[in-house]
Amino acid sequence: MAERLEFELVSPEQLLVSQPAEMVVIPGGEGYYGVLAGHIPMITTVKPGVIEMYNEGHVTDRIFVTGGFTEVSQTRCTVLVDSAVKVRQIDREKAEQDVRNFKEDVEDATNETEREAAEARLEIARARFEAVVRFGGPQQTPSGSTAPPSAGGSSH
Repeated sequence: MAERLEFELVSPEQLLVSQPAEMVVIPGGEGYYGVLAGHIPMITTVKPGVIEMYNEGHVTDRIFVTGGFTEVSQTRCTVLVDSAVKVRQIDREKAEQDVRNFKEDVEDATNETEREAAEARLEIARARFEAVVRFGGPQQTPSGSTAPPSAGGSSH
């Protein structure tokens, strides 16, 4: 068994995940990076994207995050995020509609402040849509409604 580090994912509302992991892959400001036990200590930004947790050599969970910060020590990886949702709970149609809506908001912005805020929302929406396209979301029932996810999780 590989050495593990303690992984914590924290939102402003609550502790979302606290469990050991062999490796955690994080969407950093400069690109994705992996954290293993014994990693050099660092603090980095987190961009919108998917955090992957690995145990026994394979991905055990994927969580979409909207951004935040990571603190890494040799034995712990703590990610502080604005919000998070398990990828399998993302509604693909809503994610796609959000991208269209935020593109319109960028186009309709009347000043630089509005444009920057709309571009930030669009970046998150695009990353959420890419996550659900790449890794899948909830299964659709024949009636078009969303089937419940196979496991629980928090969407904050």
